[in-house]
Amino acid sequence: MKDADTQSPVSFVANVTRLPHKGLPVVIEADAKQRAALAGEHDLLSVESYRADLLVTPWKRNGVKVSGRVEADITQACIVTLEPVEAQIDEAVEALFLPQESKLGRQGFEGGGEILLDAEGPDSPEIFSGDTIDVGAIAEQFFGLAIDPYPRKPGASLTVSGDAGSDESEFQQKLRSLLGKS
Repeated sequence: MKDADTQSPVSFVANVTRLPHKGLPVVIEADAKQRAALAGEHDLLSVESYRADLLVTPWKRNGVKVSGRVEADITQACIVTLEPVEAQIDEAVEALFLPQESKLGRQGFEGGGEILLDAEGPDSPEIFSGDTIDVGAIAEQFFGLAIDPYPRKPGASLTVSGDAGSDESEFQQKLRSLLGKS
């Protein structure tokens, strides 16, 4: 993962101080240089296409909601054969943000109250400072989470060289001798 100082290859900074009531639409189509940078960032062989279609809207009193989809065509290396494996990503993007000074963001932590977490529920809002949010970096995070960490070419399997059947029967013979069966 990148550290906070590294800018996303598909960075798009949105000013969130005066968002239109219906929201700010943001479309990010990565060019060849950005796709190459995404491939390098996420250990991919290539990124053939990348598109983020987002809507940045006001949420609650001072919060911001980023929603939409990120779609991409990627090529990864098979974990067994290292041959190219093509994959498609179509991931929903949904994130909530609260300004650093918001009472809503500190309510559960400073009030001594309980914080209820639901594994299937929405993520807690993230805190931001200033008047901008990098919605391109948010889309890239969802892209990264959608990548299969163990891509496998159809039909590829892990087999130990040599005769696996004889190893198995040898194991069974040792087990029988330990159990006192012949």
